[in-house]
Amino acid sequence: MLDDRDRTVSAAQYDGVGVRDRGSNLMGWTGLFGDRRGTDGVPVYAAPARATDLTGLPPAFIDCGSAEVFRDEDVAYATALWHAGVRAELHIWPGGFHGFDLTAPHTALAHAMAAAARDAWVARTPGA
Repeated sequence: MLDDRDRTVSAAQYDGVGVRDRGSNLMGWTGLFGDRRGTDGVPVYAAPARATDLTGLPPAFIDCGSAEVFRDEDVAYATALWHAGVRAELHIWPGGFHGFDLTAPHTALAHAMAAAARDAWVARTPGA
């Protein structure tokens, strides 16, 4: 959850579809902010996609499935990090839904996500 504004294509695509959808995402943001959700009253520390300067942040590992509500906000955040000169590694797992690595850990996709990508990033990134 990076952006409370709910303006991405993937948010619209996964409305009423999947384990974590637009409705559950909006419920989470509303639970945190109430009527402030989607307004200028939301702090960047709680919704990082609102930050205008990401300079100096530590390296980031960002991943999600291609079939989930967070896909587009994750891509946008990784892009903003790169623009700020922050090292970021982004993975969009084809066909993956939100939490597929936890609900289907036996699958080849979940193994690739955990072992080939995330664990390898942690191993090669000092301080991660």
